[in-house]
Amino acid sequence: MIEILSPTELDRAKEAGALVANILQTLKSRATVGTNLLDIDRWAKSMILEAGAVSCYVDYAPSFGRGPFGHYICTGVNDAVLHGLPRNYALADGDLLTLDLAVLKDGIAADSAISFIVGESKPSESVAMIDATERALRAGIAAARPGARIGDISYAIGSVLTDAGYPVNTEFGGHGIGSTMHQDPHVPNMGRPGRGYKLRPGLLLALEPWVMADTAQLVTDADGWTLRSVTGCRTAHSEHTIAITDGEAEILTLPTLAH
Repeated sequence: MIEILSPTELDRAKEAGALVANILQTLKSRATVGTNLLDIDRWAKSMILEAGAVSCYVDYAPSFGRGPFGHYICTGVNDAVLHGLPRNYALADGDLLTLDLAVLKDGIAADSAISFIVGESKPSESVAMIDATERALRAGIAAARPGARIGDISYAIGSVLTDAGYPVNTEFGGHGIGSTMHQDPHVPNMGRPGRGYKLRPGLLLALEPWVMADTAQLVTDADGWTLRSVTGCRTAHSEHTIAITDGEAEILTLPTLAH
């Protein structure tokens, strides 16, 4: 299903996007050395419920997971890049943490992910990898104009990632979003320009470049959810929900709170 949102629905999407972004920034500010991933999940739950929103994750049970997910946020540490199931783990100095959050507010979903390094240690390879996903995300957003095609976005993202020297996995990528979290069209992180669905104003997309340092192959953790790099290398993931407009795409998941 591909949804085209009305102006009223887009206004609700902006509220959902700001909520997701603000929660992520709050959690980033609290994620210090010694913070437990289960505490991050509890904080996310509290903020979602306080805002009158609904988690997109708690009851999520797709074919690729051992569902339902049962938690409110995805927490990936170091080699865990996607669908990180919160667990009893205390963050250490230099850990690369990815937080991925999606909520439904007033009937519209928004989805975003950030990667950052905890503590004072900042390994240069990790910093560069996070930067590559953020640059790829910006490139994908710049390509998301009315009349362009999904392949144009995928090509822009993939070009940045491959130029930075990272293998690209196309099994999991971006997606349409609206009244539900995951919709068509699929937006792989590598593609051919001029191919795929033509973008129209009112379309919402969640773009999410993610990479693993030295492999494109994933392995599923024993928890049935967390996807890790098969080599144990570090990973990074950046994501925004955007709206296609008559001109430049609008980023919906930008924080409005100061931290």
